[in-house]
Amino acid sequence: MESLLVLVGLIVLAIPVTIIVLLVGQSRLRRRVETLEAQIANLPTEVVGEDLKPTLKAQPAQTPVESEDRKAGPWSPPKAESTETPADMAMAEPTEPSRAVVFRRERIAALGAWLRENWFYAVSALSLALAGIFLVQYGVENGLLPPAARVAAALAFGVALIGAGEFLRRRFGDGEDSATAYLPSVFSGAGLVTLFGGILAARQLYDLIGPETALIALVLVALIGLVFGWFHGPLLAAVGLIGAFAAPFLVGGASEDPTWLYGYFFVIAVLGLGVDTVRRWAWVSVLTLFGAYSACLLVVLSSPLTEPGYLTSVGALALIAIAIPVRRVWPDHAGPMIVEMLRRQKGAPWPEFPTRLAFAAVTASSVILSVHWADSAGEFWLGVCLLAGLTLALMLWARDARALQDLTVLPALGLIWFVLRHGLDNGSVVRVFAETYVETAEADYPMVITLLVALGALISVLAAWRSFGADRAKAAWAGAAALFAPVMEIALEVGWRPADVIGAYPWALHAIILGALMVVLAERFARVDGENRMRPALATLSALSCLAFACVIVLSSAALTIALVITVVVAAALDRKFTLPPMSWFIWAGVFTVTVRLILDPGLDWASYAPVGEMTLVYGSATFGFFVAWLLLKPLDRPVATLMLESAAWATGGILLTLLLLRWLEGIGEVGAENSHWGAGLLSVIWLLLAYAQVQRFKLGGKLQPVRYLLAVFFAAHGVLRLGLALTELNPLLDRYADPVLGPPVLNTLAVAYLLPALAIGLSAWRIPAIPLRLKQVSYTTAGALIAVWLGLTIRHFWQGAAGMYEGNGVTQPELYTYTMTLLIIGAVLFYQSLARQSDLMRKAGLAVIGLAVAKVFLIDIAGLGGLIRVFSLLALGLALAGLAWLNRWAKLRHSPQEPEALDH
Repeated sequence: MESLLVLVGLIVLAIPVTIIVLLVGQSRLRRRVETLEAQIANLPTEVVGEDLKPTLKAQPAQTPVESEDRKAGPWSPPKAESTETPADMAMAEPTEPSRAVVFRRERIAALGAWLRENWFYAVSALSLALAGIFLVQYGVENGLLPPAARVAAALAFGVALIGAGEFLRRRFGDGEDSATAYLPSVFSGAGLVTLFGGILAARQLYDLIGPETALIALVLVALIGLVFGWFHGPLLAAVGLIGAFAAPFLVGGASEDPTWLYGYFFVIAVLGLGVDTVRRWAWVSVLTLFGAYSACLLVVLSSPLTEPGYLTSVGALALIAIAIPVRRVWPDHAGPMIVEMLRRQKGAPWPEFPTRLAFAAVTASSVILSVHWADSAGEFWLGVCLLAGLTLALMLWARDARALQDLTVLPALGLIWFVLRHGLDNGSVVRVFAETYVETAEADYPMVITLLVALGALISVLAAWRSFGADRAKAAWAGAAALFAPVMEIALEVGWRPADVIGAYPWALHAIILGALMVVLAERFARVDGENRMRPALATLSALSCLAFACVIVLSSAALTIALVITVVVAAALDRKFTLPPMSWFIWAGVFTVTVRLILDPGLDWASYAPVGEMTLVYGSATFGFFVAWLLLKPLDRPVATLMLESAAWATGGILLTLLLLRWLEGIGEVGAENSHWGAGLLSVIWLLLAYAQVQRFKLGGKLQPVRYLLAVFFAAHGVLRLGLALTELNPLLDRYADPVLGPPVLNTLAVAYLLPALAIGLSAWRIPAIPLRLKQVSYTTAGALIAVWLGLTIRHFWQGAAGMYEGNGVTQPELYTYTMTLLIIGAVLFYQSLARQSDLMRKAGLAVIGLAVAKVFLIDIAGLGGLIRVFSLLALGLALAGLAWLNRWAKLRHSPQEPEALDH
């Protein structure tokens, strides 16, 4: 009875298939007739038979490749092999991407048109595949047929579908011009899916076979599908792949350990890539990898305990995506790399499809492996091994694949990120490492840090080896060798803090060993390269960085700053001795790092309370080191490094003098620097010097120019804010309770608060030749205003003393007379200099000052002065004006080319 029911079910399933076949045949026949009628209607009325025959004979015979391409299916076939010579191909400039580009507009349009025309084939394949899978499950609820019989029926049904498809292909054909087009692919594809579903059901639903037997059976079916895929069109490949990936989820069932499914999906991926590597449809490979990654993801989401198998399969998918498309055990991808497309010129070739496919697979695998969370130490080491293995595979196994060189950076960066993130998130291995010496101080030395550093060193050494054998990317591989191991150690320092567990000196020893390794690489590169200094310079930079990193670990704050300055000097000396232009990068980074330490961390706060001797040593060493490095690089053509060192030396030297004066005044003053006019003025000098150091670097230009603008504005704003406090709230003239003026007349804290910032602004504007004109004018104006303020306060302090600086105490007659004389002297000096230099601007400034003195005498002095002082004031004004008039007349006579005109003409 059960067998009868199965037979009836098969007959019922065959009815819609038969109807579809008849409809398709009728539709195709009608379309062919309409096409022939249209061609006959377009023929000319007079056709000479003799002229027609040579035309038909002249048509080339259809090649086997074209015959196969006619069965290409939903998307247009790939371009036929070109017969052009290499010289012709070199002369021709491609104007569009490679024909193997899968997702092009015309291909998407062709797919849509094919589906609109032939959607019933897809529905038929889906119906047959589902029929085979549901046949396995038939009777589960009703208890019909034992499990073995159900599986056998499904397998028999699958074999029958494959046999039917093959019979149709051999008997009636599968070309576009046959009535049975696509039907062999529909039947054979549905049969393959049914076979996959039957084997999966035998394993998952009924546990009739073990995972090993299931995998062997699935491999055999995949091999069968591989063979059929080579003969049938892409429709079979698409049906087989989609059905094979969906079968485990359609069959259902439960398994205590579904890890073996990753092996099944891997086999299907090999099947799809194997078919496409012969037929070159391209999109089948994309479909294969998308299905494999998606199916593996669904399995791990439903069964998180299978994550090790998931990670392993993901790594394996990247490897087969590299090897199978080029049909090579040792990959040999040629053509341009993906990274070369960032600067692709018009007409340059695009990367080949196998290169793009490998890039997508390696990217996906690297991202998955690097972002997954390792729940245990085993998973952590598995992730490390897979990422390192993928990196090493691209460096060693794919060494002949020039187009894949840039892919090595993906798993390499993924490895560093995986190690860093495990430390930042306090993973299981980090916790065990941190608790090594918690229970006993005599515990064994934890090797995890050393192993990871050794792994980084191994990758750096292999990158150097690739650099020795490379042709076009020697510097890139050398840079990778110089960077990877130090960056790995920095990631461990940031995320794992090894010095807290194993101690500072053992951890610094790791950096020293890496530095020694980089010295060896620098020597090897220098021996091979001769006059080309790029690779030795990169290795030397890495060695200096390792040395600086070791200093960061073991030295105190002050010693670290001095050590960094020494590395900058050493870099400049190496550049001077061996002509290593890339050393400018290290010098730039060193100057920036030292400046940050001097200003921010530990910065000016540390300088305010540290011992004066230690503070002087740090800032003095930085100034002297920058100056020495500048002298070393001055004969060389190093504009960036030279300007950086020059501006840093000026700024650091000025900051040192300012801090020394600040600390001395704090020792004798009544209040601190934060609450005094002299303290605010000195702090403004520091920030203004930093601002002008950035202004001096404006002429470097480049992408960092906006950053320099922001830094200059930031520093200048701090300086102006401090200066504003010194002029207003902390000014002893405006606040009765402000900190008193310290020191004798002229040489007092008023000069520190106002004259010193004026000199810093004026000298900085004068020293920088490339300063913008408007900024120079503003700087000179500000400096002049500050000098005027200082001069006025100094005169008041001379006559009133420190106790009488407050403006509420009034103005004495000698003080008022001194202001007048000072204005006259300043105006006379400016006026004389304007005549000597023939400066109209200076002449106007002198006249303005003299006019101010005249106004003061007539508006203030006459009313405020009395006795002889009033007389002397007016007498001095008259004599000064008379002398200036004579001086003006004399200068005009001296410089005028013609005789002066008479007054009574």
